[in-house]
Amino acid sequence: MKRSVQDTPIVFIGAGNLATNLAKALYRNGFRIVQVYSRTTDAARTLAQAVEAEYTTELSEVSKEARLYIVSLKDDAFVELLPEIVAGKGDALLVHTAGSIPMSIWDGRASRYGVFYPMQTFSKQRAVDFHAIPFFVESNSPEDTELLKAVASVLSEKVYEATSEQRRSLHLAAVFTCNFANHMYALAADLLKKYNLPFDVMLPLIDETARKVHELEPKQAQTGPAVRYDENVINKHVEMLADEPEMQELYRLISENIHHLQNKQ
Repeated sequence: MKRSVQDTPIVFIGAGNLATNLAKALYRNGFRIVQVYSRTTDAARTLAQAVEAEYTTELSEVSKEARLYIVSLKDDAFVELLPEIVAGKGDALLVHTAGSIPMSIWDGRASRYGVFYPMQTFSKQRAVDFHAIPFFVESNSPEDTELLKAVASVLSEKVYEATSEQRRSLHLAAVFTCNFANHMYALAADLLKKYNLPFDVMLPLIDETARKVHELEPKQAQTGPAVRYDENVINKHVEMLADEPEMQELYRLISENIHHLQNKQ
């Protein structure tokens, strides 16, 4: 009888935001999660219960029977725990989910290894739709690359092979697109609070800005005083930020950069 890719027994090493969303998505799509590891009991137990798996807080007790180990830890923890992670895993496929760590970190430590990177922002409290999330995979063998693509294709319609160098660029671009943009929301929320205004008045603006780049290049979609470098408006805004010198400098730098990019050939 032909086995389906969902028959692959999976262990999750890590129970953070990404691991929680990914494990639940795989479980909902018929994959068998056999175990979850986390340093903290609550995190390990909570995720394990959600996907009907065993759990452990000891790497030495991680099952040796899985065919696929998905490591989703903070970068520094991953590097620190790597020798324990690979111990006794034999011919199983080990992958990490980090955008910033090269596949070569596995060299000399595992016989089968790779990367399984879903590029999205994740929070435990919010489920995401994986169908539209791009997955970027690579491995040290064509066969395992195909396996990872098959696993990702159950979840998403957008699955790509990407080298470590390409993935680093993706991760850097994602920081600008997501983390820095969200930081601007946080600064705006503080500013609005100061004037007794709710942040939700910004939501239609945020939504329309996001919708526009589905149809226009980001550079074409850019509006505001910095595009035309309206010094009258810019100077008034800078003056309003006199008691927030860091925000004031950030406003100046970003305004200048927007104007420079708009005039760059």
